[in-house]
Amino acid sequence: MKSYRTDGFVFHTTAPAPCPYLPDRLERKVVTELSQGDASRFHEVLSRSGFRRSHAIAYAPACPDCQACVPVRIDVENFVETRAFRRVRRANRELSAAPCPPLATGEQHRLFVAYQEARHAGGDMAAMSFHEFRSMIEDTPIHSLVYEFRDAREELAAAVLTDVMTDGLSAVYSFFRPDMRKRSLGSFIILRLIDVCRELDLPYLYLGYWIAGSRKMAYKSRFHPLEGLDIAGWHRIAMETAPDETGSSR
Repeated sequence: MKSYRTDGFVFHTTAPAPCPYLPDRLERKVVTELSQGDASRFHEVLSRSGFRRSHAIAYAPACPDCQACVPVRIDVENFVETRAFRRVRRANRELSAAPCPPLATGEQHRLFVAYQEARHAGGDMAAMSFHEFRSMIEDTPIHSLVYEFRDAREELAAAVLTDVMTDGLSAVYSFFRPDMRKRSLGSFIILRLIDVCRELDLPYLYLGYWIAGSRKMAYKSRFHPLEGLDIAGWHRIAMETAPDETGSSR
């Protein structure tokens, strides 16, 4: 790992590792600790520059021969609610959504494990212990929430770890009941976070990275208008509509 300093902040570049999204490619990341100075302000500057948060660090792709990862966010004010999205809302109309403090529970962990085993079997997160899960949820130096989605019997159906910023929400990681896949819970989570953004008068919902060649990331192209970040800044991007394969946000 190589380190360098810019504007008084320390950043590190990771060693190359196999890319989890595109075959036969290597990924590198630039990472930094959010504890340097004002964590919330630092996090917001980094988020608007294409970084993502994990625990108490922020990271961004730094692959020398690949620019496939595009940071994306939804323009909330101009979001287009399609007929398909209205069907998703009707299918999940009995689910209530409530913001909770970032405190891990056994119920959340059991749902997370079931989701990982069904959707990402064999991945690093599939065997995550409760201690590791609690670290993922609770190790945050900024304003974070866990939105829980419960059915009429008050059973947990879905959850999403969410960061709150002055210009929007950031969906850090979502998970849901695998036996309810036909209900498009991943899409419903995003729709409800769009609702929250509107209620709080926040202009953007950050969705992490979109990768054109990755099926895991294709669902993000269903939400319009979508803005992407490149060297010229944030701008609206045109994408073909993808199948409903909504899941976690990177």
